[in-house]
Amino acid sequence: MNRILDAKWLASDVKWFHLQAPLVARHRQPGQFVIVRVQETGERIPLTVADSNAESGTIDLIVKVVGKTTTLLCTKEAGDTIADIAGPLGRPTEICSDARVIVIGGGVGTAVIYPLARALRDARCHVTAIIGGRNRELIVLESELAEVADEVQPCTDDGSYGFRGTVADRLRELIDRANTPFDMIYAAGPVPMMRAVAELTREAGIKTVVSLNPIMVDGTGMCGGCRVNVGGEVRYACVDGPEFDAHDVDYESLSNRLTAYRTQEQVATESLQHRCRAESTLENMDQAKCH
Repeated sequence: MNRILDAKWLASDVKWFHLQAPLVARHRQPGQFVIVRVQETGERIPLTVADSNAESGTIDLIVKVVGKTTTLLCTKEAGDTIADIAGPLGRPTEICSDARVIVIGGGVGTAVIYPLARALRDARCHVTAIIGGRNRELIVLESELAEVADEVQPCTDDGSYGFRGTVADRLRELIDRANTPFDMIYAAGPVPMMRAVAELTREAGIKTVVSLNPIMVDGTGMCGGCRVNVGGEVRYACVDGPEFDAHDVDYESLSNRLTAYRTQEQVATESLQHRCRAESTLENMDQAKCH
């Protein structure tokens, strides 16, 4: 069991957890993730480790509510426990040094680029962070990134905060206006966002790495659920990634795999919501009887 020490909502559907996981905290490096099981009979889901502290034995996870398991996880509060956390998994990020770098996060993809920005700063890089969301509420970790990046540029689709437009729109402006070329770009977020970034940087000739988020089960390459097509070859995001050359990824197949079980996910989520409503009704009835 892993105990949650603190928890808070960063947005209406995004929650931050600070929890005990000493083995993970001791070995975790930027770019790696964990497999979480909320309850013993539940499914296993991959989550990026947004931060860790080896001395205190703690890690931070940022979770977006998208289905049954993430809904269950986000009902947890400080003092609660989750069944288990396996990790750290995946290949650590290859950190460049003494370079001009842009890190790009869309939505909860910002949780991926935050530890990268810190590691890049420590490697004497000049780091520009571009973070995006549909509106201001969905911009997360801006203040945390400001502590480890040289500049942070928030973007919103509706123009309610920062730059009006997508992160790719802002990236294009930065590339066009740069007096000195950028050496490297890291991106994490929704598939359409990563594809847009990859197309843009391919034209500009800038090396780009993306962190992929396919469906995973065991996190060790045994199940094959996380297979992705990269450079015309089948790779496994859990052991070969999760980071790959952005210009080699087959984004169409990645998108198709991510949506393959959407119907089943919707049914499971609706079943959970129905159960929660029923339990709430019974609880209210019991309280009424007591009065």
